[in-house]
Amino acid sequence: MELHWPLILFTAFIAWSAGLLATQGVFALKKEAPRAQIPTLVASVVLLAVGGLAVFTHLHHWERIFNGFGNPTSGITQELICVVLMVVVIVLLFAYVRKDAAAVPAWVAVAAIVVALATAAITAHSYMMASRPAWDTILWMVCLVGNACVLGPLTFIAIDCLIDKGEGVKPALFGLAALVGSVVNAVASLAYVFFLSTIGGKFDTVGYYYNPVEPMREMVDPATVANVFSPEYALLVWGGIVLVGAVVPVVAAYLGKKKNTAASWTIWALIGLVAAVVGVICLRVLFFELGASVYIFY
Repeated sequence: MELHWPLILFTAFIAWSAGLLATQGVFALKKEAPRAQIPTLVASVVLLAVGGLAVFTHLHHWERIFNGFGNPTSGITQELICVVLMVVVIVLLFAYVRKDAAAVPAWVAVAAIVVALATAAITAHSYMMASRPAWDTILWMVCLVGNACVLGPLTFIAIDCLIDKGEGVKPALFGLAALVGSVVNAVASLAYVFFLSTIGGKFDTVGYYYNPVEPMREMVDPATVANVFSPEYALLVWGGIVLVGAVVPVVAAYLGKKKNTAASWTIWALIGLVAAVVGVICLRVLFFELGASVYIFY
């Protein structure tokens, strides 16, 4: 299938922004790292805006996007609702943080966590359709939430440490958030990759393409679609998704947690974040590469 880079970037930046907002909620709930709240709020807004601009470049007639908002069950409507809710929570969080970053109400912090993770999940749900076996799995929703879980904490930690200019010991919550988030992302990504290796059977049962000129030609070659571990995808899967995207962030989180100083976290959080972004993009490339349809008219 053709790579749709605007959608690749849209889903990546939405997950990134959601993960950062959820992380802010966690730290606000625990009254930790208050100095990082304003800068990370700005970063979350920027990431959300970049994601929104990316999806608009995918539309040939962006002005017609409003026609779809009349259907509450459409994916684009649900995504819009979640984005609006994220903006509302960001405004609320900003209002309280400006007064006292260490005294954000618990309900605002919890709302940030819930709305952010729901946005990541619903964004993924928009792509789940029976016509494309590679997309029709709840594991894709888990993947986007996993992406948010690794991108958010590492970004928050990196921003906080850069503000402190490498000085001081950091809260133990830094290590917990980074390590748990990176492990969740790694497990979700690996589970989705292995799921993709099983979709060949769904194409075997489709039969032949109804074409008067070539009635016996297969719609799709199942071996090509489902062979995730073939040499063709080796660099993308084993290099980009598994090694860089899954393993490196876990190792970086562990090493940052081990010393738990601003100087150490500045290095390892940035390394883990860059690796996680690479893995997130590679995962989406594979998502579109294997997103072939089993139906003639889809």
